[in-house]
Amino acid sequence: MSLHLHRRDLLRAAALVAVLRPASAAVTLDLVAEERARVLKAADKYLGEEPVTVTASSSPRSAGGPHDFFSEGDYWWPDPNKPDAPYIQRDGMTNPDNFVEHRRAMVRLSLIVPALAAAWKITKEPKYSDHAAKHLRAWFVDAATRMNPNLLYSQAIKGRFTGRGIGIIDTLHLVEVARAASRLNLSADDLYDVKKWFSTYTAWMNTHEYGIAERDALNNHGTCWVTQVAAFTELTGDQFLASFCRDRFTDVLIPGQEAPDGSFPQELRRTKPYGYSLFNLDALAIIAQTLGLWKWEMPDHRGMAKAMEYMYPFMLDKKKWPLPPDVMYDKEWPVRQPSLLFAGLALNKPEYVALWRKLDPDPTVEEVLRNYPVRQPLLWVES
Repeated sequence: MSLHLHRRDLLRAAALVAVLRPASAAVTLDLVAEERARVLKAADKYLGEEPVTVTASSSPRSAGGPHDFFSEGDYWWPDPNKPDAPYIQRDGMTNPDNFVEHRRAMVRLSLIVPALAAAWKITKEPKYSDHAAKHLRAWFVDAATRMNPNLLYSQAIKGRFTGRGIGIIDTLHLVEVARAASRLNLSADDLYDVKKWFSTYTAWMNTHEYGIAERDALNNHGTCWVTQVAAFTELTGDQFLASFCRDRFTDVLIPGQEAPDGSFPQELRRTKPYGYSLFNLDALAIIAQTLGLWKWEMPDHRGMAKAMEYMYPFMLDKKKWPLPPDVMYDKEWPVRQPSLLFAGLALNKPEYVALWRKLDPDPTVEEVLRNYPVRQPLLWVES
């Protein structure tokens, strides 16, 4: 893939020029006070948790080795008429017999390290940073346990594919891990090695055919590619890729995915339109928070403010949702969506923050956790 930043012609520049909203007084929130008890309770529990990486489990269906992340397509099932035939798709219906141990281990990492980093930020007690460093070394540094920095075998489908580009969405759970790593009191060697892993992985995402296919996806998968690359380059300091992600947001994601009313048609057409709309909104919100794009909008006002205006009423009162309920996990949403807090603070919307405070910050349903990658706002909001 060529990563050079394309010059915009005059018509395109005129169509996508940023329009800033008038400045207004900022919403105030004592986030440390809000989060202290929750963060320290979790972090103190995690001090007793040892690292578990991809090397702790394996599947005979994986074409990779012990250091390769492996997962299987969620909505793919055995053919009831031909048990040995390639799997068939049932959109929105998760196959409970798929191999998910590597995904569970990564989600576990995404719970532990950010909580410890948030506790370090609150207390400056070395025990939190030191234990987080132990998990980071196990995943990204130590030869015996580290994960290879690619996703060649993610979202495989039995009888069809040993891996797919859409599998790159599995590492969305490394977004907050990368954020945490940049804010922990790591040794110079540990920080260098963790940055090297993320730099190598980001290079793979930008050059391998799987990465290119995921980048070019027209729905939440394309969003999550930018979400990840933006977050990883925030850690590694790659300003070139950060600029590329900024242009991708303004030139591709918002124009291509957001309708004039602020909705996401590609997500609304799915069998879980409510959950997918929240998921895509949060992924875009993470990009906006990482790159400072909350107040950017197109001349027709499409942007993060418009997207939030569309979805907020349905987060406040789900009974107003105009489409059929999601086929699975409909009752579990919404939770404490990061888009509410980020937008509330950036756009001076106290009602967003008020709703954020009322929602569940620590869901336990596995499917919800899988689609809720940012859980420690203290790492994202300066205080």
